[in-house]
Amino acid sequence: MTLRGCEELIPQDEWLKKLARSEATGIPLRIKLGLDPTAPDIHLGHTVVLNKLRQLQDLGHTVIFLIGDFTSLIGDPSGRNTTRPPLTRELIEVNAQTYYRQASMVLDPAKTEIRNNSEWGDTLGSRGMIELAARYTVARMMERNDFHDRFHAGNPISVHEFLYPLMQGYDSVALKSDLELGGTDQKFNLLMGRHLQAEYGQEPQCILTMPLLEGLDGIEKMSKSKSNYIGISEDANTMFAKVLSISDVLMWRWYTLLSFKSEVQIAAIKAEVVSGRNPKDAKVALAKEITARFHSAAAAEAAEQDFINRSKGGVPDAIAELTLPLGEGGAALGIAALLKAAGLAASSGEGNRLIDGGGVRVDSGVVSDKGLKLGAGTYVLQVGKRKFARVTLG
Repeated sequence: MTLRGCEELIPQDEWLKKLARSEATGIPLRIKLGLDPTAPDIHLGHTVVLNKLRQLQDLGHTVIFLIGDFTSLIGDPSGRNTTRPPLTRELIEVNAQTYYRQASMVLDPAKTEIRNNSEWGDTLGSRGMIELAARYTVARMMERNDFHDRFHAGNPISVHEFLYPLMQGYDSVALKSDLELGGTDQKFNLLMGRHLQAEYGQEPQCILTMPLLEGLDGIEKMSKSKSNYIGISEDANTMFAKVLSISDVLMWRWYTLLSFKSEVQIAAIKAEVVSGRNPKDAKVALAKEITARFHSAAAAEAAEQDFINRSKGGVPDAIAELTLPLGEGGAALGIAALLKAAGLAASSGEGNRLIDGGGVRVDSGVVSDKGLKLGAGTYVLQVGKRKFARVTLG
């Protein structure tokens, strides 16, 4: 396993011993990754860890994709400065249905063990939870940065939040994990797994932390709540265009964490850019690689052409088509109302604001008159660079 892109492997000497024993005995190691289904989609930030998990899977080890349907009921306090609102079991179940299907776009489904931590969480019971809580101290729990900071800032900490790292750690006990992967924000929880395994008489797991992928803004970690994400189930054209929207600086970070190109290949691409090649060429190559991975090479090529067409003011091959009635007595429709009816603006007021900003086109011509009215006929409406509709009025 290459450590490219990894943050920490703890402790490395124990991991090497586990590997040597696995090779000598032919018994694969048990590699665990847990994700809480707090949202319905997996994004590229999740794939940083999933890609590393796939590498370990390809080396012959047992990969366990753990869906945290029980821990989601508690809510992960990692990186939070307030108590996370609890999710309902119904919402968790809806989200969980899509998680494994999307994870299978990275992992080999035939070689992946799928588990839900409600298997042991629901059966642990009150007595078991008390026994588990007795294996860790409040003083140690308060060493955790987010709890420490919230306490000293006078922000409330609910008692149930202490149960989250305990339950994530207990997952490792239940699964007899040899290695657990997670983002750098999960280090406390991952180390809890080591502690609890020792408490229960098991050989402690090693932990491998991966960096948090910065989102499209290049600042905050990729997150659906911050609207800076690329979902791995998004359509090819959107995925391609979003990758191209990142900064040149962020591009190299994404190459390291997301590309399957070797470090030698990436270094060669970077050297070409330093020597004067347009960095956009490197970004296009990255966008095509990522799009092809979750769609196909043909879809990536088509997405590139679609982006070129949009950049030149052209119309994409596939756009929404709809027929709308004219006004009473066959009266022409005002452009702002038409944008709303076509789903290109949330309201007529927003349509007028888009026109003021120069972001509206009719048949490739920029609309500057908010009083424009369109009669019977077919028109291509465009808002911004990516929203189109072919509307027939009659």
